[in-house]
Amino acid sequence: MTSPVPLDPSVAPPGTREFRDAGGIPADRWHADQNGETLVPTHCCFCGVQCGMYLRVDRGGKVFGVEPRNHDINRMRLCPKGINAYQQVNHPDRLTAPLMRHNRDQPFREVGWDEALDFTVAEIRRIQTEYGMDAFGLLGGASLYTEKTYLVGKFARVALKTRHVDYNGRLCMVSAAGANKLAFGIDRAGNPFSDMLLTDCLLIAGSNVGECFPVMTQYVWGARDRGATLIIVDPRETAVARTADIHVALKPGTDSAFFNSVLHVVVAEGLTDEAYLAAHATGWDEVKRTVAGYPPARAAEICGVPEEQIVRVARVFAGAGKAMAWHARGVEHHSQGVENCLSIINLCVATGHIGRPGAGYGTLTGQGNGQGGREHGQKSDLLPGGRSMTNPEHRRQICEIWGIDESELPPAGTSMMEMVWQMQRHEIRGLIGICNNPFVSLPHYATVKDGYDTLEFHAQFDFFLSETAANAHVVFPVTVWAEDDGVMANAEARVVKHNKAQEPPAGVRTDTWVMCELARRLGAGDKFDFPDSRSVFEELRVASAGTVNDYSGITYERLEETGGIVWPCPSVDHPGTPRLFEDGRSYHPDGKIHMQVVEWHPPMDPYSEEFPFSLTTGRTVAHYLSGNQTRRLGALVEQTPRPWVEVHPAHGFRNGDPVRVVTRRGSEVFPALVTDAIRPDTVFIPYHWPVPTAANALTIDALDPRSKIPEYKVCAARIEAAEKVDDVPAPPTGPGRLAYPEAQVSRVDPLPPTSPQGRGTSERS
Repeated sequence: MTSPVPLDPSVAPPGTREFRDAGGIPADRWHADQNGETLVPTHCCFCGVQCGMYLRVDRGGKVFGVEPRNHDINRMRLCPKGINAYQQVNHPDRLTAPLMRHNRDQPFREVGWDEALDFTVAEIRRIQTEYGMDAFGLLGGASLYTEKTYLVGKFARVALKTRHVDYNGRLCMVSAAGANKLAFGIDRAGNPFSDMLLTDCLLIAGSNVGECFPVMTQYVWGARDRGATLIIVDPRETAVARTADIHVALKPGTDSAFFNSVLHVVVAEGLTDEAYLAAHATGWDEVKRTVAGYPPARAAEICGVPEEQIVRVARVFAGAGKAMAWHARGVEHHSQGVENCLSIINLCVATGHIGRPGAGYGTLTGQGNGQGGREHGQKSDLLPGGRSMTNPEHRRQICEIWGIDESELPPAGTSMMEMVWQMQRHEIRGLIGICNNPFVSLPHYATVKDGYDTLEFHAQFDFFLSETAANAHVVFPVTVWAEDDGVMANAEARVVKHNKAQEPPAGVRTDTWVMCELARRLGAGDKFDFPDSRSVFEELRVASAGTVNDYSGITYERLEETGGIVWPCPSVDHPGTPRLFEDGRSYHPDGKIHMQVVEWHPPMDPYSEEFPFSLTTGRTVAHYLSGNQTRRLGALVEQTPRPWVEVHPAHGFRNGDPVRVVTRRGSEVFPALVTDAIRPDTVFIPYHWPVPTAANALTIDALDPRSKIPEYKVCAARIEAAEKVDDVPAPPTGPGRLAYPEAQVSRVDPLPPTSPQGRGTSERS
């Protein structure tokens, strides 16, 4: 009799381990059957799932294709973005020489590296001499390898000597990070993806899994196949919501009222796990008193959902033997984002669904390194290892590792959006941006453009000329992910190794090289003697040792052998920590989970007769973040050439009708995508495009007071008929180049794309 195949995908079926390549053998030992072709095992550059893939490399050393890989994470699956990602590497839009101009009225010209670096250093010194060290800022990105995010934080504080450093993960997961730290004392998901296959109830809030994390759908549907009840909380009936047992289509901006009410029912019906609460939690009495004020009748009125649906969710989740809750940006992108996350944590803790196989809580990261990108120092309030900028002992530890005096380490800085406001006020006069595109990704575009235009000097690192880079004084051409080694941490906090597949084009340098060279010219070269990513990683291991975010036991070799290790991993013989809280202890000094009181409040942009609708934004399956990468790839542009506005049939529009969306920030015209899969009082626009088709020209720059995340997911709006949809601009290109025509032809299609996320969306006439 043969042994049964285990359900946990992190465990290899008996007898098959030798046939699997879970990150396995170093890249140079993989060779394809085709003569002269090599397969390099690596991971996708896009979302926080971090699917394994092979890059196909020809005999000339150039990447020319991709193959899926039987990695534990994705098991041979890739989404449309992953399949097309390799096309970035040798794309004709790649920047291959530094671009420079002395003022924005001049066109860019290609220059040598010495001229661009010297000009940048001269401007840094001029601005800091005239206005102080904090007059220069640095903004990083959560799609960088973790080694580079470590360097961003160190470069800002040691080479630039400025307090002003932050990153675009501020627009992604910081509400979840804040909630996790408050409740658990650690900032990461508590369970691996594979635990979904063991649960009896899976609740997903504010996450369009089918489009934003397509390969993760295998875990969601795997849970369903094994009998789990699926609950989706989302204003839109997304592709995954259509398959759910319960779809809660609440009004945007009401999440914490809903989850407080669910917990109210749990308490009222005696479904709490009092033994777990007594042993492992603090703050429960205060939370219980607060949720008493959220009976289903009140929450139903706030959220626009039936009372009986609130009761049903409470009974199903609390009554399950094992239940899990996951959430993403739909819960976090709010002025009450931290509270929204805490309200879900409170529900999990009160029902005892924490720290067990199939029972727990987690956050789905949007960017490829959304988890690792905030762990080691590029966030304004954190130092490597998740250390606090305001903790004297943490500061002392890092100064010792970096070899600087404690008086030299600047204080904590401000958040990304706050830095833009400081640019407007002339408090920040110079800026370097790395791996970000705020002209598309930040809210209230007019404010962002004004802030950047006010800068006296702006340099940007990128491999394509983004909308933000096109506004800069200097653009440094840097490598894509396939041209360098490095690690990322996916949504499970699993650290995975990306392998270099080809040499970069002549004239292109790694982000690491550019930062180290700038540091050398600024007089801090002795602190930035890093010839490659491995040397940075070795210092990162030392800098994280003994912290909650401990990477010290992770090595490149172990990652190659195992396919990924989940931190904390304090020693080289430690297996990593895929599941937290199994011993009932949190990472607070008292070992308890600190439950937090949550009160719902309305969104920051008030509704009125003039603005009665909720505008919400999000992603679509073909594109990624600001679209600087995906809007250049032919198949993805053909699949989704332009943004649209989803509207309910009750408003009388037909597919393709020009619809003007108006908020207090401005107006734009989109083709209608008419679907009854959205609430009648809500409209949706995907945000991957620049003005004049930018969703973020309309969104509000209100921030969560704790996490400083913008309130992307809800603002007051109105809709009205228009005459013509706004044209989609082509992506910027370097001097003397035209937009890649094969990737841009479908932008002229005036109709919305057929959409997978709702019923009634295939009509195009």
